[in-house]
Amino acid sequence: MKKFFQEFGAFISRGNALDLAVGLVIGTAFNAIIKSLVNDIIMPLISLIGGKDVGNWFAVLRGTATYDLTSGAWVFSADAVVLRYGAFIQAIIDFLIIALAIFLALKVIMGFRKKLDEVKAKLVHKEPEAEKK
Repeated sequence: MKKFFQEFGAFISRGNALDLAVGLVIGTAFNAIIKSLVNDIIMPLISLIGGKDVGNWFAVLRGTATYDLTSGAWVFSADAVVLRYGAFIQAIIDFLIIALAIFLALKVIMGFRKKLDEVKAKLVHKEPEAEKK
């Protein structure tokens, strides 16, 4: 059992595992920002087109739906079968915006990495001043 924990400790202390942990934490925070952008900024603008929140778009396939003015919510009959296509559309929009944000972030990071590699290559191939004389 001691060997297991030693191997696990070696795995955790390796750079890849730490990078993965940092990436996970940053990714979680990034996801919260993107979800807020979608839910609080983009979806209300899209809702102006449909007249109500996109996530609440639905079609009643069987049963009835009535709007309760006191609670401000839809009330469905017990036998209602509801197709909530708005939630699906919102999930697609969430995915596309998150994918776009990740693509743009990776594009910027890869650009910085390329510039860093170019600078490193110049420094490695640069002749020392003493050898020039």
